[in-house]
Order: sequence, then structure tokens, then C-alpha cells
Amino acid sequence: MSSTDGRVVVVTGGTRGIGLGLAREFLARDARVVICGRSTEAVDKALAELGSDRASGLATDVTDRAAVQALWDHAVATFGRVDVWVNNAGLSAPRGPMHTVPVDDVHSVVEVNVIGALNGSAVASHGMAAQAGGGWIWNMEGFGSRGEHQPGMAVYGASKRAVQYLTEALVKQTKDTDVRVGFLSPGIVATDLLVGDYTDDPDGFEKVKKVFNILGDRVETVTPWLAEQVLGAHKHGTRVAWLTKGKAMRRFMTAGFNKRDIFASEDA
Repeated sequence: MSSTDGRVVVVTGGTRGIGLGLAREFLARDARVVICGRSTEAVDKALAELGSDRASGLATDVTDRAAVQALWDHAVATFGRVDVWVNNAGLSAPRGPMHTVPVDDVHSVVEVNVIGALNGSAVASHGMAAQAGGGWIWNMEGFGSRGEHQPGMAVYGASKRAVQYLTEALVKQTKDTDVRVGFLSPGIVATDLLVGDYTDDPDGFEKVKKVFNILGDRVETVTPWLAEQVLGAHKHGTRVAWLTKGKAMRRFMTAGFNKRDIFASEDA
């Protein structure tokens, strides 16, 4: 493990899934961590799980610019500055044709995934530009970010495609400054976000589960590597990707020999 000299890391959506896993791994690397979630109860529960006096949190609606600014202010008031900001908060929509996705779900996905990333990027880039040494902003990629298409994924994929454009624009905007920007791609990870896509379609989940078990991983497998790469990054505009094309090809080639179940309980 590498030392971070006590760097301060903010992880939005850090109360569960990949966000909580990242928070745990940043703490393991001597960072001080601030997380946010949609409710005080969720934040308190996550902080209890993290069990560290180097962790703090604040209930935050990432779709509200003032609330995101309050999160930045909380981190600075608690730890003195923000060195790394990870826009991880995200939602998915039920899979299906566009016209079948409830309008409220469409709005929620776009607001959290796109407006949330915009707010986090705006607040963090402004704050980091004003502090000595600048800092790093990481935006979370997802299916659709790089033009992938799959039936039933229009809403989520469109939101992540927008985040890709946002991040590219931010890279250009912060060029030749002390604010650096990166793309963070965790690949397919067994979280409630992934499984939740199939809440109303258990048969559909069974059909894709085999592919998920070939290409996917658990949170505790992916997040240590992601945290290490984030903290060790130097090149502005870098992309940190867990599931590369080469890795995916190797996994398909060896799938017959490696039986995996990323959704099984660890205690099973």
C-alpha cells in the first residue's frame, strides 16, 4: 500500500456499493475521507461500517448545487482542503424500451448521473483552483460512456455518454492549471445498482448472469486497484479502467475453466 500523506478524498454516493468500497480503500491508504449519501441515516450507517476517525460525511442531494457546495465546505472545515473528488453518485433505470421507463425514473437518472456530476465538477474545480496545489477530479464512467449500445439501456447509457462529454470538456477547461481530471471505469461490479436493473425482470437477470459472472467482479476485488490508481495518477486526462478489452477477451477464452459467481454470498 502506498502512503498518501493524509490526502483528503471526497466520494459522492459513498454510502454503499463501489463508493463505500472506495472510501474503505482510501482510508486503508492513509487518506482522510468524506462521503455523502441521500440521507443522514445512510451516511451514519456507512461511517459506522468504516469505523475511522479519519472519515466524515454529510447527507447531500448531488442534484442541488448549493448542497454540493455545502459538502465541499464540510470537507474543508473538517480536514482543511480537498485533494481528490470522486463523482461516484449514480442511479440506473429499469431495463426496457424507452417508452416503458417511468418518467420519474428518467428524471432521477439524468439528474443524479448528469446534473450530479456537473455540480460536483463545478464545485470541485472552482475550489481546487483556489487552493494551493490544486487537486484531482474523477468522473465515473458506465455503460454507454464510450458509445456502447444494448437493448433496454437507453436512459442509463445516454446519461453516461453525457458524463463522458462533460469530463472531456473539463479536461480541456482545466488544461495548464493545477486542477487535474480523470476518467474512472470500474467495469461490471456486483452491486445493488446492477441487480436492481432486473428487479422486475428476474428471467432477464438469469439470462445475463452468465456473462456478468465472466466479466464482472466483486466490490472488494475492484476497489483496491481503483483506489491505488487514483492516488498514484499523474497524467491529466488519464483513464483508469479495470475491465479492458484485453482482459474481457481473456476471460471469455478461459470461462470454461474458471467458474465464478460474483453474486454469491461470501459466507456461502
